[in-house]
Amino acid sequence: MPSLSVSLDPAKPLLSVKAGVGEPAPAGVSALQASDPEIAALVAQEKDRQHRTLEMIASENHASHAVMEAQGSCLTNKYAEGYPGKRYYSGCAFHDEVETLAIERAKRLFGCGYANVQPHSGASANLAVQLALFDPGDTFAAIELSDGGHLTHGSPVNLSGKWLNPVTYNLVTDESREDWGHLDYDSVDRVCAEHKPKVLMTGYSAYPRTIDFARFREIADRHGAILWADVAHIAGLIAGGAHPSPFPHCHVVTTTTHKTLRGPRGGMILTDDADLAKRFNSAVFPGTQGGPLMHVIAAKAVAFGEDLQPSFRAYAEQVVANAKRLAGELMDRGYKLASNGTDNHLILVDLRATDPELTGKDAASWLERAGIIANMNTVPNETRSPFKTSGIRLGTPALTTRGLRADDLAEVAGFIDRVLTSRGDAAVIDAVRADVESLCDRFPRLSA
Repeated sequence: MPSLSVSLDPAKPLLSVKAGVGEPAPAGVSALQASDPEIAALVAQEKDRQHRTLEMIASENHASHAVMEAQGSCLTNKYAEGYPGKRYYSGCAFHDEVETLAIERAKRLFGCGYANVQPHSGASANLAVQLALFDPGDTFAAIELSDGGHLTHGSPVNLSGKWLNPVTYNLVTDESREDWGHLDYDSVDRVCAEHKPKVLMTGYSAYPRTIDFARFREIADRHGAILWADVAHIAGLIAGGAHPSPFPHCHVVTTTTHKTLRGPRGGMILTDDADLAKRFNSAVFPGTQGGPLMHVIAAKAVAFGEDLQPSFRAYAEQVVANAKRLAGELMDRGYKLASNGTDNHLILVDLRATDPELTGKDAASWLERAGIIANMNTVPNETRSPFKTSGIRLGTPALTTRGLRADDLAEVAGFIDRVLTSRGDAAVIDAVRADVESLCDRFPRLSA
């Protein structure tokens, strides 16, 4: 059993837990290295991996030193069940101030009246909204996972698909149309007219085009539905003015706080409706969660403060410019992209057009060996299982955080093309890996 020692010497830690030792870590050695060298080594290896690879998973980013410092702070030690000014534990005065700052900054960032910053994740935020708005068996309209939706938007393997009745609208499927692969708003209208859903959902995990929130609200109002936007992927673009805002059109908005917002991993619920805000608060606590993660909420507050700076608007614009350049370069090389391009931070590559035998699983594996981190992804009119897929998803948020610009994304497109056209040739992958690491050295990660 590890020994527990308490020191009254102000020069020493008050309390330390270590096998038989109650002394502080030696000079030049971190507390983690001294306490758990195995975990410390794995963290160091992951830090090195993140530096030496190009992070192109659209839902990932690099948080700042300040965000990570807040998340690793002493705020992790406190239970703070309840909300500011109404806690179930004593000793929460500073935690009330932290959470209030996070709430006020979130409201400023998105121009809304109410914010709940306690959800542990985007999925947790969505679950709380579903608890607040639905009774078991209620109908809601969303888009299928294979067309860019999310597990929590009615997938049959998720609670949202097991306890509720999802009905789905479509993308434009006629490839002769200029808007092929875009949202089919006529389909949205028809589905709502037929099924009269209690809630109409918009917002997606793999949709590369701009969402017309005003048009969704027109459809929702026409059919008596509540409009809910899950903007987890595009929240940072909205905050930075690079995508239209869901307010004042949507009754409720959920999001993650990482991805394009560059915060800690977590979720959030936003609304302008005071009555709905009370229902969402109750659905988060005590409805679906216990004590909030106050160290994460502090990190959210830090991230929102960063996002309110003018430099973040430039970042959001560059994310989109980089994605557009990447899309153009890949299309020039003959690749087929869902919707023939992008308006936001991500692109979907349909591999069947250039190599009918190539799966998304194999493509992502080859790219990872070359130092390019992407993910396999379903594409519109998918013919393979979610465990193989016919496409890959690529995003630019993390690369933009590192400082890459449009010309650098043209270089990255060349790396991707070399790997995929080689069909995983080891010599080609090794050569690309060397080029990737050289590019990474030109753009060190901003976070430790």
